[in-house]
Amino acid sequence: MKLLRMLDNFILKLEEFILSYAVIVIAVMVVGKALLRALFTYSPPFADEVSQFSVIIATFMGISYAARKGRHISMSAFYDLAPFKVRKILMILIPAVTALFLFVLAYYSYLYVVDLKDSGRVTSAMQVPSYYMYIALPVGFTLGGIQFLRNMLINITNRDEVYLGTDAKDYNDKELSDRDVKEELHL
Repeated sequence: MKLLRMLDNFILKLEEFILSYAVIVIAVMVVGKALLRALFTYSPPFADEVSQFSVIIATFMGISYAARKGRHISMSAFYDLAPFKVRKILMILIPAVTALFLFVLAYYSYLYVVDLKDSGRVTSAMQVPSYYMYIALPVGFTLGGIQFLRNMLINITNRDEVYLGTDAKDYNDKELSDRDVKEELHL
């Protein structure tokens, strides 16, 4: 169990590192390209490819991180109005279906990456094999599927609370402090 916890912490730190630097690279490339074009009428040919590569990494590697933190997109109108037992059932079923869907997407994206590799295509500016750009898809989908399974399991094992993610309890179950109640009354 300790080994799994260490692996989970390592994956969390790796995801944070990858996501942080992907966003920094996107910002540097986009702003740098605009400044170079405005000041020197020169635009580096590799900037678009590096930005595209970083956006793909941030998007698909961010699936698992968002699931862990309970920050994924959700339509919660019905969920917010539901009683505890219904929310509990939903937070077991929804992650299970989402995990299944992500594993199917991981399989098809893996096939796509293999097809790209076999085709021998390279990027136009950097001449890097194009499948490098898309390796983040099956990895991100797989890690996201695993994280949603963990979200399902934590809701099965913990009967007293509802978890949106392994690191995030349901906001409907949090007790309001006196300050929060006063702020709500002013709204």
